[in-house]
Amino acid sequence: MPVSTPGPRSSHGTGRWVADQFGHWGPGTVVEETALVFRPEHVSLGSGVYVGHQAILKAYSGEALVIGDGSWIGEQVYLNSAGGLTIGRNVGVGVGVRMITSRHGEQGRGTPILHSDLVYAPIDIEDDVDLGIGVTVLPGVRIGRGAQVGAGAVVTRDLDAYVVAAGVPARVLRVRPETGV
Repeated sequence: MPVSTPGPRSSHGTGRWVADQFGHWGPGTVVEETALVFRPEHVSLGSGVYVGHQAILKAYSGEALVIGDGSWIGEQVYLNSAGGLTIGRNVGVGVGVRMITSRHGEQGRGTPILHSDLVYAPIDIEDDVDLGIGVTVLPGVRIGRGAQVGAGAVVTRDLDAYVVAAGVPARVLRVRPETGV
């Protein structure tokens, strides 16, 4: 059975950054100094954004990573924008959330999965969404305005506006009421 060999490896860099390297840095934005940002020129941060300690923002040259005004990105969050990643306004992204915009394709048994082609798909998080601690959002997902996703959920498909979802894979539990309870 043929075995694919890896190409040469290269570093993604140190992840160190300064504010003027970003594609956009809105007023009142705070990125903790222990956050790592790769390709900051492809990262746009709106006004009043917070990015927590040890978060990793991994942008790529072909696709942007956009975070809207007033959004809060928790500690140890991992954002991968290889397929494009947009986070709307006033979005809460809990500690340890992962958003991944690429996956390995199907190559057959003769090629190790690690060396298979990558498939890219964007993630779109609309305004006013809340993602609980440890949520994972997979490639190609859109989460509608005002949706709430429970801690530890794995979002594998689109979620409509104002739903509450939880579980692995995430399932809709209910729709949020129009007025406060």
